[in-house]
Amino acid sequence: MRNILTLIVSILFCNNLFAQSFQVGHTTITFIDSSRNNRSIPTEVYYPADVAGDNEPVTIATTDKFPVISFGHGFVMTWNAYQNIWDAVVQEGFIIAFPKTEGGLAPSHAEFGKDLAFVISELSALDQDTSSLFYSRVDTMNCVMGHSMGGGAAFLAAQFDPSIKTMATLAAAETNPSAVLAAVSLSIPALIMAGGNDCVTPPPTNQIPMYDSLQSSCKTYVSITGGSHCQMADNNFLCSFGEATCTPQPTITRAEQHVVISRYLLPWLKYELKGDCFSGALFDSLITTDTSIVFQKTCSLCTTTTTTIENTLTFNMEVFPNPFHEELFIQNDQREKSNVVIDVYAMNGTKIFSQKFTTIKANEKHKLNLKENLSAGIYLLKVMMDGQRSFSKIVKQ
Repeated sequence: MRNILTLIVSILFCNNLFAQSFQVGHTTITFIDSSRNNRSIPTEVYYPADVAGDNEPVTIATTDKFPVISFGHGFVMTWNAYQNIWDAVVQEGFIIAFPKTEGGLAPSHAEFGKDLAFVISELSALDQDTSSLFYSRVDTMNCVMGHSMGGGAAFLAAQFDPSIKTMATLAAAETNPSAVLAAVSLSIPALIMAGGNDCVTPPPTNQIPMYDSLQSSCKTYVSITGGSHCQMADNNFLCSFGEATCTPQPTITRAEQHVVISRYLLPWLKYELKGDCFSGALFDSLITTDTSIVFQKTCSLCTTTTTTIENTLTFNMEVFPNPFHEELFIQNDQREKSNVVIDVYAMNGTKIFSQKFTTIKANEKHKLNLKENLSAGIYLLKVMMDGQRSFSKIVKQ
């Protein structure tokens, strides 16, 4: 039964993880680092827009400011191998920048790490530049990311710049200077993703030592079962050529691997950079039931007393039976409650049901008018009352 439920969740995620609100705007900026002999850092920047294309205005559909992500490419790879990443994150309300430096056969990992950090600081500064496309649109939250060499350089970037708030890496490679040693000095929240069949940067000698060395109180390691090194990105000839010379080969498709990456990266970013506790609760819930991964983690993303993902709500509002077949009930075990709102979400983040009760008296049972054709699977039930909210997992069999 557990495998069937997990398959249902996976299908939902293949269709759509979250509602995608924004088009993808793009611009090219060359940053100059005067502290390193006027080092030139050409950078491709993707951002939320109302019209897709080059140099379009940042979206006016909202006045929100957007967190910045700086992403490091892999060895002899280029930024355009990561459309799977920029499409996913920009449409969810993030700015992502790809420095194009250190693309040769003898890259400096240290300089690349400094470039990743510098791009974050420069984009953040554009929030105050009235002549910039990004004037008043850049949030103070940020994340350094990267794949392979760029993932290792992300550790170096975070070590170089204490203003970096979070980090997320894909099949990170050990670097010179050592990313593993850099991790010892880092305590920021981190998401370390690996491919279980990565023969280029095998997890036991790369991502696992990095994860173990991190001093973060909140860190997560996700290994994608059957996933490979190069399938973290779009198809790239040089990466694929190198991967073809080693074993094991991937046992899942590139598309399947991209689904798993988005399944965890997007809610993690939404929680860490936007404080979206529902996304954190979704992350915490999925990771414990998903058979497509193995994981380690040191924290729950939602730790406030008013939000939980356990099967018992914090308000003494009983939900039963759980699992259920046809009918689901709630019962208030405390004093009378007013204006109680019950929402049910599919595991792709879509609200599929809402019901409001003007009054629920103590020990009074109410039936939820869920759709009769609701598919079997795992759902999240949210209760709103007294200005607080709480989550519970429910299962329809």
